Amino acid sequence: MADADSGPGAQPQARSVRVVILALMIAMLLAMLDNMIIGTAMPTIVGELGGLEHLSWVVTAYTLATAASTPIWGKLGDMYGRKGVFLISIVIFLIGSVLSGMAQDMGQLIGFRAVQGLGAGGLMVGVMAIIGDLVPPRERGRYQGMMAAVMAVAMIGGPLAGGTITDHWGWRWSFYINLPLGAVALAMITIVLHLRRKDRSAGRGRIDYFGAALLTVGITAIVLVTTWGGTEYAWDSAVIMELIAIGVASLTGFLFVERRAAEPLMPLHIFRSRNFTLMSVIGFLTGFVMFGAVLFLPLFQQSVQGASATNSGLLLLPMLMSMLVVSMIAGRVTTSTGKYRIFPIVGGGLMVAGLFLLAQMDTGTSRLTSAVYMAVLGAGMGFLMQITMLVAQNSVELKDMGVASSAATLFRTLGSSFGVAIMGALFTGRVQDEMAARGGSKATAGSAQLDAASLAKLPVPVREAYEFAVSSGTHAAFMLGGAVAVIGFVAAFFVKEVPLRGAGPAPTADRPVAEKVAETV
Repeated sequence: MADADSGPGAQPQARSVRVVILALMIAMLLAMLDNMIIGTAMPTIVGELGGLEHLSWVVTAYTLATAASTPIWGKLGDMYGRKGVFLISIVIFLIGSVLSGMAQDMGQLIGFRAVQGLGAGGLMVGVMAIIGDLVPPRERGRYQGMMAAVMAVAMIGGPLAGGTITDHWGWRWSFYINLPLGAVALAMITIVLHLRRKDRSAGRGRIDYFGAALLTVGITAIVLVTTWGGTEYAWDSAVIMELIAIGVASLTGFLFVERRAAEPLMPLHIFRSRNFTLMSVIGFLTGFVMFGAVLFLPLFQQSVQGASATNSGLLLLPMLMSMLVVSMIAGRVTTSTGKYRIFPIVGGGLMVAGLFLLAQMDTGTSRLTSAVYMAVLGAGMGFLMQITMLVAQNSVELKDMGVASSAATLFRTLGSSFGVAIMGALFTGRVQDEMAARGGSKATAGSAQLDAASLAKLPVPVREAYEFAVSSGTHAAFMLGGAVAVIGFVAAFFVKEVPLRGAGPAPTADRPVAEKVAETV
């Protein structure tokens, strides 16, 4: 697997750095866009393939494979070279996309989605690690806006693209649409990305298979707990308790194995850096809050404020635009000054403020008011989303860039799983309690979330009761999110202002090659 022109600290051709970044953004878009598109197509897929009872597994299989493979992809990139490993992850993702589009029943689709998720696990890690190799942290701020823009495009354009593709071409093209994008990314990276020849002795260490197996089992158990808890099984059920026990035992064993492995999958020494550990915690909490907000804000706007569900991504526009603008500003300031410690503090404070403001929304809150609250939350996320990865990568040696990137990505992924599960359980419980208190519990007996068609069929008193219940549920969810965000805000004060690599004087023959390259970008 080792490729001759891959490795940390390698020298790219300066004239092609922007082209490489563009190709990486396309790959990043593939990973982010997929679930957004598929979510819109799911009703049509179920109508043709059947298997409604297994519907959740179409998403769960993808999420499981992505989370479990993320650390492995990062380590493989460190050992055998980023370029080859990244190209392989794109190919696996595209193979999974083709197979998913060809699925003849729900079982096949679930299995092929797992293949697709396996490749997706390497996409985000590969993008972050290669950017970490190409561009020193001091210069990376100029690209933060581009990465935030990709996220905004995925969240806004994904549902709209999914609906359009499904209506005009059929649901199978929701998967096939990945092929032209993936082919462009493959071609551009293959042709343009030229990294220095890797030292072959660096990849001769034995892969930590036992550690990889333990971490995979542990992550799988955690994701299943957050996916099934409160939905498929009660939180205190035997299945959930067994999964928790398996997860704790596996992760404990993983820590024991990693301390003794010759080539650990996730070297524990990277956590000796205070900044890296803090960024992992803040990344986890940001993921917890962000994906909870993405889930409940459109629900509140549709159920309480009467917004259209045609494109749920547009409902998040105030938050996403605020995040994009602030991320660009923070990146530019970081590049020009080399200072970054203030951003996690300000971002944490704004995130707390935004969540507590959103918790005040009720049935009388206007769309303008909720948009302002969303913009405050988005500004907080804009200060945090890319800074956490930048500081994490700056806190490790170049040889550990892959595992650092994968660890930061994994913590954010796990945070999102916990956020959706815990905030979702709190929301559902509050909605059902309020509906029961107002005599409308039959309307939410199957689900605490009703679509526009279902709401229109409800008697006016029941519909008003449901609007109040959703308002109460989102209040509880955002109050919890605000309390969690306080932890991240406090943690940000302990971040040290360690100089960013690439922040020195003008290039000289003694400076690292990557720093000189950045000056020409």
